[in-house]
Amino acid sequence: MNEAPEGKEGTAMRVGFIGIGNMGWPMAANIAKAGHAVTVHDGSAERMARFVAEHGGRAAETLADLGGCEFVVTMLPTGQIVREVLTGGAGGGLAPHLGAGTVVIDMSSSDPLGTQELGAALKARGIALVDAPVSGGVPRAAAGTLAIMIGGDDAEAIERARPLLRTMGDRLFDTGPLGSGHAMKALNNYCAAAAYAATAEALIIGERFGLAPETIVEIVNASTGRSFVSELVMKEHVVTGRFATGFQLGLLAKDVKIAADLGEALGIEAPVSRLVRERWSLARERVGAERDHSEAIRGWTQEPDRKG
Repeated sequence: MNEAPEGKEGTAMRVGFIGIGNMGWPMAANIAKAGHAVTVHDGSAERMARFVAEHGGRAAETLADLGGCEFVVTMLPTGQIVREVLTGGAGGGLAPHLGAGTVVIDMSSSDPLGTQELGAALKARGIALVDAPVSGGVPRAAAGTLAIMIGGDDAEAIERARPLLRTMGDRLFDTGPLGSGHAMKALNNYCAAAAYAATAEALIIGERFGLAPETIVEIVNASTGRSFVSELVMKEHVVTGRFATGFQLGLLAKDVKIAADLGEALGIEAPVSRLVRERWSLARERVGAERDHSEAIRGWTQEPDRKG
């Protein structure tokens, strides 16, 4: 995967930003900090008002209020919600209010096949869709140093969007056609989730045998089992009991499902992905989708619910 070339900085852009949650807030703030005119839309009116008070711009009470934007960025929990916002509902969503030539940038973790369908629907209205999911978490979102994976079929739209993306990330990667960014994001998170599942099982087995969790993690990190998960998530959050990475369990379970489902849709024999999907689904069920993803190990150490 080759790193994309830098785009040239342009004049101030009119940017709509939908979804100012834990990740969306600092991303939108960095766009505003770069001098662009930002209009935010969110389910919480209080949150929108606070954002405007702190970072300027304006709040869009309705989707129609985003109609004059040159770019619309979505940072929402699922691709289904993104599609509903853009093309759903009795009024047809946001799309009828956008002018031809508008570029929509979906930075959510969405289903890549759904992204391709949405792109076709928007293209019929003269609107370009770019998928540009991110990696790096809240700290790097705040610092403007996210890694961004860019997919799209409209090269001109991608080049127009690149300076805007540069306000949020310092590593931009061109991944290929529309949906490829979302596919790459899901596959990356699947790899992380698989590493977590394997390392968690090592902790559970080792602790049952009598090994201290701290000893297991220390030795794994000095040996061939070392990974980002063992060095950061297990060491800093699981063994310590902090469980505060800032990334929800339900979101990672969703990304694993996207990756495994994509493999099945493509007819790939990928049994590990299906097993990891099953394990994270179980963790979500037992621990809760809103909990920190580092707490998944708690779900795998519970006895099965035998009630009923």
